[in-house]
Amino acid sequence: MQGKGVIKFFAILLAVVCLYQLSFTWVAHKVREDAKVYSKGDPEKEKAYLDSISNQPVYPLLKHDYAYVLQREIALGLDLKGGMNVTMQIQLDELVRKIANNNPDATFNQALANADKLQANAQTNQKDYIALFVSEYEKLNPNGKLAAIFSTKDNQDHLKFNASNSEVKTYLEDLASTAVKQSFTVLNTRINQFGVTQPNIQLQQGSNRILVELPGVKEPERVRKLLSGSAKLEFYETFDNAEAYQYLINIDNLLAAKSKTAKADTGKSAKADTTAKLAAGKADTAKGGSLLSKVQKNAAKNDTSAASLSKTKLAAQHPLFAVMSLNVGQGANGQQQLGQGPVVGYAPLQDTAKVNSYLHSADVLAVIPRNIKFLWEVKPVKNTKTFALYAIKLTGAENGPVLSGDVINDARADNDQKGSPEVVMIMNSEGAQKWRAVTAEASSGTNKKSIAIVLDDNVYSAPVVQNEISGGVSSISGNFTIDDTRDLANVLKAGRLPAPAHIVSESIVGPSLGEQAISAGITSSILGLVVVLIFMIAYYNRAGTVAVVAVIINIFFLMGVLTSLGAVLTVPGVAGIVLTLGIAVDANVLVYERVREELNLGKSLRIAVADGFKHALPSILDSQISTFLTGLILFVFGSGPIQGFATTLMIGIATSLFCSLLISRVIFEWMLDKGMDIKFSNPWSSHTFKNANFAFVKNRTKFYIFSGLFIAAGLVSIFTRGFTYGVDFEGGRNYIVSFPNKNVTTEQIHDAIDATLGRSTEVKTMGTDKFSITTNYLFNDNSTAADAKVRATLVSTLAAKAETKITDSNILGGSKVSATIADELKTSAIYTVLFAIFVISAYILIRFRKWQFSLGAMIATAHDALLVLSFFSLFNGYLPFSLDIDQAFIAAILTVIGYSINDTVVVFDRIREFLDHSNKNEKTEEVINRAINSTLSRTIITALTVVFVLLVLFIFGGDVIKGFSFALLIGVLFGTYSSICVATPVIVDFGKKDLK
Repeated sequence: MQGKGVIKFFAILLAVVCLYQLSFTWVAHKVREDAKVYSKGDPEKEKAYLDSISNQPVYPLLKHDYAYVLQREIALGLDLKGGMNVTMQIQLDELVRKIANNNPDATFNQALANADKLQANAQTNQKDYIALFVSEYEKLNPNGKLAAIFSTKDNQDHLKFNASNSEVKTYLEDLASTAVKQSFTVLNTRINQFGVTQPNIQLQQGSNRILVELPGVKEPERVRKLLSGSAKLEFYETFDNAEAYQYLINIDNLLAAKSKTAKADTGKSAKADTTAKLAAGKADTAKGGSLLSKVQKNAAKNDTSAASLSKTKLAAQHPLFAVMSLNVGQGANGQQQLGQGPVVGYAPLQDTAKVNSYLHSADVLAVIPRNIKFLWEVKPVKNTKTFALYAIKLTGAENGPVLSGDVINDARADNDQKGSPEVVMIMNSEGAQKWRAVTAEASSGTNKKSIAIVLDDNVYSAPVVQNEISGGVSSISGNFTIDDTRDLANVLKAGRLPAPAHIVSESIVGPSLGEQAISAGITSSILGLVVVLIFMIAYYNRAGTVAVVAVIINIFFLMGVLTSLGAVLTVPGVAGIVLTLGIAVDANVLVYERVREELNLGKSLRIAVADGFKHALPSILDSQISTFLTGLILFVFGSGPIQGFATTLMIGIATSLFCSLLISRVIFEWMLDKGMDIKFSNPWSSHTFKNANFAFVKNRTKFYIFSGLFIAAGLVSIFTRGFTYGVDFEGGRNYIVSFPNKNVTTEQIHDAIDATLGRSTEVKTMGTDKFSITTNYLFNDNSTAADAKVRATLVSTLAAKAETKITDSNILGGSKVSATIADELKTSAIYTVLFAIFVISAYILIRFRKWQFSLGAMIATAHDALLVLSFFSLFNGYLPFSLDIDQAFIAAILTVIGYSINDTVVVFDRIREFLDHSNKNEKTEEVINRAINSTLSRTIITALTVVFVLLVLFIFGGDVIKGFSFALLIGVLFGTYSSICVATPVIVDFGKKDLK
């Protein structure tokens, strides 16, 4: 084997990187455990402890602080960590009214009202709002001209008075799309500023909704205020760095004087001391800044030598400059000097909150002038995690901006004459007049001033004004990328198109759910892995130990890469890991079965190993590439849980290939060089499935009948009994309930309410005595009476049992989950899966060059999905656990499809090989049957290893994932069955004359 040195080097490098990435999770976990011990069960005390050490070094080796470590641990999704899930809907009706200048036309307003009602209807809520509005207007006034309503003074540059209704519709759709994107930009910025670890902010394509997931959030009221506030775009004059520097010196001296650790000679009257030091600061500035130089050098180097300020002394003597770097540079004379422009300093993300607390303290605000405030740039400095601080000048009697964002008519990303990205901004007539005066003042003199563009108190850009701008058309240029100009254009248009975003649904999940799910999941996963590894050793002898090592390394690499990429691990992600485990084992099994075949031909051990890897490679690559394509499609076109599954799957395939083909090969080469006797079977397993000759092809009619009857029965059940949908799909009502019985369990709550409210009711823990209960009981009835009835029923059913006894006062809050979310999720999942099947079929057609193989794969994959759906409908209510259709079920279906494709392609590869080398006189059916039997050992062993893991998950994983693991279990069994008994017969029946 060539390149062993390169493989070893890369493996060691990858191991070091993964170990480093995973170490943050271990350190963060230890800190949290220390906080629990310290707090002794008091949540407030625990939170205070963690807040107090946020900026303290907790990583002994590299001295990273807790905030830094927390951002780099394994990110858990909402279903594993708990938090808040909010869906925002952009109010396009208000946008349309704004564009029409609130036109009082009765038909116009009636059409809007009708469109609102239609979009609220479950049958039409998938349709575009603008299309609904235009359609309703034309129904009410068939000869009416929309241009008469929308061709206002502000819009006439884009929409002529004689424009057709279709042109108006296109114009409104463009503005609506822009408004949704602007809202997404605003919400994205707000959530990032909120400081949530791994938030998920997702624009639901083709709709006016934005999904916001905030794992770990415990302040829902703060989140509601944060998300519901309207965007505020403003333009401000700025101070130059040299002007603002004296104020920073002033602030730093004041903070030092107030500090308990300040030296005795600083304990004078705060006012007198501040004034004296301000003068000293000015003197420092004039001569190049000895204080500035000293502070900057120590802050930058963290120098703790005796000749300089220690970190502790620096924090005591210069509190502000200990957490914030000044904007300085190297002058021509080699001395430090202040930088140009409105940026006054920089601070890493974890220190911005500390700087804010200093700058906004009452003592500081009492000292600095009222016409200055400090704001952060919205994005970090390029290629860093450091944010710039701007000195903003407040003007006028109200100390506000020089211009507000409502004067913007349009803004677009463009290119200047040199081809560099820029933003073109167009104002209305009122804004143009004010803008001319503002830019004339800013551009006067030799020292050109900057104008800061501020959205929600975040600076997006602060361009220098070179000349007076008349006419209201401005070009904003700088060191922009194309994405930067698009973002800035959206920000500028936020003031022109105020489409408020309202919360249409929210759900709160307690973090203790994550602890239970993780605990059960980890225990069952480890146990399942151990069972699989023991089986591999028992079946493949010493070669099985190599597979064990390769699988363990693969899991380590997978988790390390997931962490380094910042991927969020969710329950669907766990499904991806389970499938990855099966894929990793499958690759080893393929190699080992080939090696055993080579050994049976009388080849030496070394040659058999080399040929085994060589001949197994096409099957491994075909199966892995087809499964990777499935993951890629799901990632690109899917949403939420689908993307979580796809991310884990794609990374897992890459690590599995590396470990199975390269790491395993290096280990075998090492063992051979050491002269070890490598056996690929034990006495009991050496003849398993050897010379198997089952009549799979001959009995294909029986398989057709079985599958057809099962699917037919399932379809009848689906159209008559239907499914039990979880609240993710059907919507419902959520209640937060506090129980007097502190020891009540989720099982006891289910026992009390399931018979009345339905088995699809979700019960999730929220701390020690609170539970989140979500039910779809009477979900189609949106009346106030139904709300009261559901609440009363919940209270009465819980009160009927002593262990769950409550009163109405124990209901702490409630909310509704909109059913429209479910429709979007179902539609997205269905189309994504269908597209994935189509693309995989196309790949198989290209790879195998026979359309019969594509047809077989397509039918087998659809067959497996239908079998699982039929099973869930037929047996729903008859098994002692829930068979709900929910997000976890989607993940299970995706896993089944991935496994089925992987298994089918391996069988197809062996069939192709046998057909290529078959005797011309031998019947196609006989050749295909021999091929199936020859790979039967690999098919059964791979299925068994995955089934072992899923059985352990099902038995020991807990109620949270029981239905999920059961769906995977029957799906893998169906997938194995279809690869042999469905996909292959299809090839036979459609290609008897064309295959050989």
